[in-house]
Amino acid sequence: MTELLVATRNLNKIYELNQILSPNSFELFNLSDLSIDFTVEETGKTFEQNAILKAEQYGKKSQLLTIADDSGLEVELLNGDPGVFSARYGGKKSDKERNDFLIQNLQPFKEQEIFAKFVCVIAIWIPKLFTVKTFKGEIQGIIHLETKGNNGFGYDPLFFIPSKKKTFAEMNSCEKHEVSHRGQAMAKAVEFLYQLKKQIS
Repeated sequence: MTELLVATRNLNKIYELNQILSPNSFELFNLSDLSIDFTVEETGKTFEQNAILKAEQYGKKSQLLTIADDSGLEVELLNGDPGVFSARYGGKKSDKERNDFLIQNLQPFKEQEIFAKFVCVIAIWIPKLFTVKTFKGEIQGIIHLETKGNNGFGYDPLFFIPSKKKTFAEMNSCEKHEVSHRGQAMAKAVEFLYQLKKQIS
């Protein structure tokens, strides 16, 4: 079985990937499994740069095939903010604080449609080739200045999908995965992993 490091300590991400991959196709490890206790500093200016930084550094440390991701929200009227700072927007520590901060910053535009997109980039480090492949997904939506729904996390309660007439937080996990930026990027990454597995097995 091919070993794969998922460069996270978030068990939800491990579970999500396990649900997508065929049984017994990959043996998954997270950072805690391998006692990797350092955190890669996300100094990149783009989601792609940050995903590559994490995949490369954790991959070189573990010497395993490694998958990492970076994602966030880009609001058109805020010139792409919060962007790569989505998880630490305004220095706020909780999802509620970051959502409130975003709503506050968008008050001058409350009479307009506020277009935004979620972006996800997944990077895969291939140790034998010393190279990285990246896969991108994105979805367009509209920011509502009132939270709706209790599912998901982050900015999901504010991100409205017109075609679904729901925010991400009003969707169940299957609905969200079908259309989300992360779902798109993950589908491309998993297809590549299967192709790679055939080549190295």
